[in-house]
Amino acid sequence: MTTDLRTAIATFDRSAVAAQVAEAADLRKQVVDLFPLDEWPTLPLERYALGLGASDTVTYCHLMEFGTRRLGSISGGSAGKHMLYRHRSGEWKLAPALLGSSVEQAWERLRGQFVTAFEAVEQGAFDKLDDLEILRSGQALVTKSLATYFPEHFLPIFSSPHLRAFITALGGTPEKDVAAWQANRQLRELVASDAELATWDAQEIMRFLYANFDPRGRDHAIWKIAPGAEARHWQECLAGGFICVGWDQIGDLTQFASDAELKELMDEIYTERPGQNADKASKLIAFRDLQPGDRIVANHGMRKVLAIGTVTDGYRFDDTRPKSKHLVSVEWNTDYAQELPEPKGAWRKTFAKVPRTLFATLTAARRAGPEIQTESALPEEVTRALAVLEHKPQLILHGPPGTGKTRLALDIALAMHADSVAEGSSRNAAVARLIDSGRVRLVTFHPSYGYEDFVEGFKPAQDTDGQGLRLELADGVFHTLCTAAAADSKSTFLLIIDEINRGDLPRIFGELVTLLESDKRGLPLTLPISARRFAVPPNIRIIGTMNTADRSVSHLDAAIRRRFAFLSVDPDPDAVSGEVGPLELSSLLESMNERIDRVLDSDHRIGHAYLLRDDEPVATEDELWSAFYHDIVPLLVDYCVGRADLLQQILGALVDHKTGRPAHFAAADLPAALAAEFTAGARDGDE
Repeated sequence: MTTDLRTAIATFDRSAVAAQVAEAADLRKQVVDLFPLDEWPTLPLERYALGLGASDTVTYCHLMEFGTRRLGSISGGSAGKHMLYRHRSGEWKLAPALLGSSVEQAWERLRGQFVTAFEAVEQGAFDKLDDLEILRSGQALVTKSLATYFPEHFLPIFSSPHLRAFITALGGTPEKDVAAWQANRQLRELVASDAELATWDAQEIMRFLYANFDPRGRDHAIWKIAPGAEARHWQECLAGGFICVGWDQIGDLTQFASDAELKELMDEIYTERPGQNADKASKLIAFRDLQPGDRIVANHGMRKVLAIGTVTDGYRFDDTRPKSKHLVSVEWNTDYAQELPEPKGAWRKTFAKVPRTLFATLTAARRAGPEIQTESALPEEVTRALAVLEHKPQLILHGPPGTGKTRLALDIALAMHADSVAEGSSRNAAVARLIDSGRVRLVTFHPSYGYEDFVEGFKPAQDTDGQGLRLELADGVFHTLCTAAAADSKSTFLLIIDEINRGDLPRIFGELVTLLESDKRGLPLTLPISARRFAVPPNIRIIGTMNTADRSVSHLDAAIRRRFAFLSVDPDPDAVSGEVGPLELSSLLESMNERIDRVLDSDHRIGHAYLLRDDEPVATEDELWSAFYHDIVPLLVDYCVGRADLLQQILGALVDHKTGRPAHFAAADLPAALAAEFTAGARDGDE
């Protein structure tokens, strides 16, 4: 086990969680008293299932998901985790292994496997759990059940990814393709092998692991959520420690397996503007699936931040409330209340994703008060790319035009050299300083770019007398960077190659293709032009960007392709969450790209960057007009050159059927025309 683990154990204040541990013990006793093990063989279905029990009956599934969160949360996602439940329609939903059985038969089989699992644990025969196929459809519920009845054998941690992360943190190697309960057992054994941790309560261990090795890390979601129109629910949200939203007619969101299923119901209920129901359904499912640690910005209008909070518990549907019955528990901090200098167009709606850079700005502006844990400004895609570069030192970011590949590459550079970026400096200034430092180089490949530009070659140079030219051996950009990296082995050096697929890669890289491999870093070879010895140092990283509309990944030279990792950079509708008049930008982007994917292919989709101005969604009719006619339309015309039928399939009524060319609308009329063609509806107010 690592020194970090020992330090974490030594500094963890067990007394600070004593009250929570005691509360969890009381909740565990409640479960065991209400549902004793010896009653499971005859437990009736109405005492188990969601959607069936009377209002005064506590069902096992409801208690485990909503009434015992201190024992460890399994909230979020659909009710499918319970393997057998009654849907709002009255139809019974069964786990895949139960399909074909009647409800009575399904319950008898499911209950039998629960009983078998409990008996196997009592006998110490943990391997028998893997033979219970039905239970594999509800691993979170089953693992929580085992941890509740047998805390000496299982920890109150039920997420497979979290279990694997904690196993690694404690010095183990996670077993592959095992059920959550088996990963839980592996973690339990690692804990038992530590002389100090072995004496701790299971609840203490769970809280210790999440406090010190939280695998969610920078992946916490950050949402802007309005507490009702004109913030009318804010005071009760603040006092009650929650955020609430409307759309009450839908009922409990846990009954929906997907946003598509929720959209079907919303199309039945909210018939006035059905074109917007897909986006609403997606946002509501994201709201339902918020997890502890996720961040919420409560707003009033487009400029006012009321507070910033941290989600403390999962979703619940409170049918006792008169209005806005969908709730998520949040610990609020009003020290971050502020008036923004500019309105945020995306904040017109109830929900909007908050970019991490904006969140960092919001949390930097605060009044004096208790500290709140601020989120790292590193976007998830940057974190993912850094992880890839640890495994493979060459990476290509590929995707359609306008998805921000070059910007992402520069963000990765800033993250890699965060220690050298002055606090408060602008992004462009920070990038310029990195390039000036020599640790980051930016180059663009093109058809005439060659080996002599990249590695070495003889180039014309003026004679000392100034009367003529002579050939002089010159180092290329990569050779120069490698020389600097070899002289400073403690620093990471990065070469960013923009438009990497536009160059003749085998000609440009030459024999260096071999030296790019991780296991050949540092090995010298003799360069053919100068006969000098050369090696690629291990502290060199390469990031290339590639526009798939120009050339797909499959067309790259096979030897080059094997030596690079690839990350797809796709259009992000959430990045343009906002409206211009009746037009919802994210719906426009999604709908247009669905058509492009169908008519052309996914490589020719439209990137979100075309609908951004200074990192904010276009907000005025003029900005939208400029983005559409100066950026998007020329791109589509180029894609469909000579095929007016393809252009019409993408743009529909926005193509003049006589000329086959895009119709021109005035700036004031364009939002309505795009909304009619792509989103089939105008903007709703907050629910």
